[in-house]
Amino acid sequence: MKARIKWSKTGVLKFIGHLDVQRYFHKAMMRAELPVSFSKGMSPHQIMSFAAPLGIGMTSEGEYVDVSFDWCYSSQEMLDRMNAVMNEGISVLEFKQIDEKEKNCMAVTAAADYLVDFRKGYYYTDAFLKRTEPFYFQEQIPILKKTKRSEKEVDISPMILAIREQDEQIFMRLVTGSAENLKPQLVMEAFCNYLGYDYDPFAFQYHRLETYLKKDGELLPLGAVGRDVPAAILPDDVERNV
Repeated sequence: MKARIKWSKTGVLKFIGHLDVQRYFHKAMMRAELPVSFSKGMSPHQIMSFAAPLGIGMTSEGEYVDVSFDWCYSSQEMLDRMNAVMNEGISVLEFKQIDEKEKNCMAVTAAADYLVDFRKGYYYTDAFLKRTEPFYFQEQIPILKKTKRSEKEVDISPMILAIREQDEQIFMRLVTGSAENLKPQLVMEAFCNYLGYDYDPFAFQYHRLETYLKKDGELLPLGAVGRDVPAAILPDDVERNV
């Protein structure tokens, strides 16, 4: 059976990179003594797929991972077992069964919500909060986008789905995924350019609120395609459902 697990990452663990998070989850599943499915072949590994990686230094309450199990306990017991072995800073929030035909969460990720907080001593916060709407409604928002191999100027305005002031912070919904991906740091760099400020990457703290897929033209949380498991699904039940 296939499950979609929602989890959060806070505190000092925001400084742990994506590959280390993957290894952490592999070990956590073993410590929790959960019946994770393994791939076949010469080098078997846990069948696990993460949604859009979270940048180092960012916190989140909207992370997802798809994991295949030979069988499972109820959703609540799976949550209890996983959270019992998690370090402070990572909590499992949802455990939902999804259909085997569902594409993995990495493949279907389409957008994500973020909150941007201002660290003290860098910028005049009101300059951003009062100009958020004019910044958003520009016809074009050019920014120099750098990759490992090149850099080029791109217009990021089509990838900003929403941006507004929210309780002295900035809320933004951005295109996110393997095909197109806009990082909130790039938006704030463009915002600084718009205001005539030199961009300081340490001036902002980023928090991911939710990650979405697109279904029938509508954005839905990645977990929306899943369902709670009210009681244990034993090996015989899994075989009958295949």
